[in-house]
Amino acid sequence: MLDFVAALGLVFAIEGILFAAIPGLAKEALRSAAETPVERMRLIGIGSAVLGVALVWLVRGDG
Repeated sequence: MLDFVAALGLVFAIEGILFAAIPGLAKEALRSAAETPVERMRLIGIGSAVLGVALVWLVRGDG
């Protein structure tokens, strides 16, 4: 659970840095995401989740 909270904190930190450093690009990315069809967003979300789990699994060496 500590790893999950640490990862969540890292996500917030990276996202905050991006919004602070390049707010125009972040705003355009949000606008683009709002216009993306739901099914495509779902596929992107599933793909991102699978990639994230695979990266953690590889880095942690639990395999």
